[in-house]
Amino acid sequence: MKTPIQTASRVADVRYEIRGPLARRAHELEAQGHEILHLNVGNPGAFGLHAPETMREAIVRNLKSSDAYGPQTGIFPAREAVAIQFQERGLVDTRFHQVFIGNGVSELVDLTLRALLEPGDEVLVPAPDYPLWTAAVVLNGGRAVHYECTAGNGFLPDPAAIEAQITERTRALVVINPNNPTGAVYPESLLNELAAIAERHDLVLFADEIYDAITYDGAEFTPMATLVDDTLCVSFGGLSKVYRACGWRVGWMVFTGDIERAEAYRLAVEKLAALRLSSNVPTQWAVQTALGGYQSIHELTGEGGRLYEARRAVIDAVAASRHLELVPPRGAMYAFPSVKTGRDFDDHAFAAELLEHHHVLVVPGTSFNIADPRHFRITLLPEPHRLTRAIEAIDTQLDELL
Repeated sequence: MKTPIQTASRVADVRYEIRGPLARRAHELEAQGHEILHLNVGNPGAFGLHAPETMREAIVRNLKSSDAYGPQTGIFPAREAVAIQFQERGLVDTRFHQVFIGNGVSELVDLTLRALLEPGDEVLVPAPDYPLWTAAVVLNGGRAVHYECTAGNGFLPDPAAIEAQITERTRALVVINPNNPTGAVYPESLLNELAAIAERHDLVLFADEIYDAITYDGAEFTPMATLVDDTLCVSFGGLSKVYRACGWRVGWMVFTGDIERAEAYRLAVEKLAALRLSSNVPTQWAVQTALGGYQSIHELTGEGGRLYEARRAVIDAVAASRHLELVPPRGAMYAFPSVKTGRDFDDHAFAAELLEHHHVLVVPGTSFNIADPRHFRITLLPEPHRLTRAIEAIDTQLDELL
């Protein structure tokens, strides 16, 4: 009998449990006829929140121009639209050549890290993080050094603690704002401190801002690029979340700050982008319409809107819970509750039991590269009444476990 095909050892150090064993078990239960409430993925279209019709029309109008490969950096109208957005944010010198379009932010994260890291180089990544960041660092030969963002501090980091973790091998600092999975929105004063750290230590600053327009109750999003002058800032955004077009796979990144000194690096990223020829061409035609058109996301995040009311339902249900507590999310489309217990708690066992007995799928908190096992992430995309029932089911399950 032949031995199993060997798997690359670096894959063993990668976790992405948002679509891992629990999600596979959920699909098995669905195949048996059970209805599963998928609270594991921020996928707006799956919950009836669709991209604006004008964006679809832009794609259809330009299909005849989409058969050929596009430029490896993206088509001009899309890049120019992103550059104009940055100009409107105060970065008036931003030009289209500073913009890359990719197959979602995920691809662009991989390209930027692959072009930057030597084996053993370190990247400062928040904990909890969106696990793509840690995975991409590991897969590109680097070492993810996690800086804590605890519930006790509103899931905000301590700049002094971050600076104490910097070594001669540190190459970059990752900031996720608004934050996935916690919903934290970083105040401008904190972002200024993080920018100053990156500048003092000559770190590339990676600003993951895919949820930039999704904030609640007056929370203000500050683009990191507006605060960085003396080092390179790479900002990431896209159509997936704000414009509810996850399946279109359109993301972008913008090089700002000290871009002259980063020219060789930008060209290295472009070389890697050329290896995959181009990103999805048809859906790039929607970028100009999306950024220049009516911003319907505000209908969802304002009082009475679907996301706002879903968030309120979760906050109220947790407040009434016997077992849960929550730092209210101020942005993005997730909540990151924790279980009130002084006992040892197994978040994976809890999530598995919840799925089997109540058909609710959540993501264990340790999946986001934290040690504290009391957290779990849920998306705010379902209707408010479904989220209220989900929290009630979670309480019932915890009655049996605690």
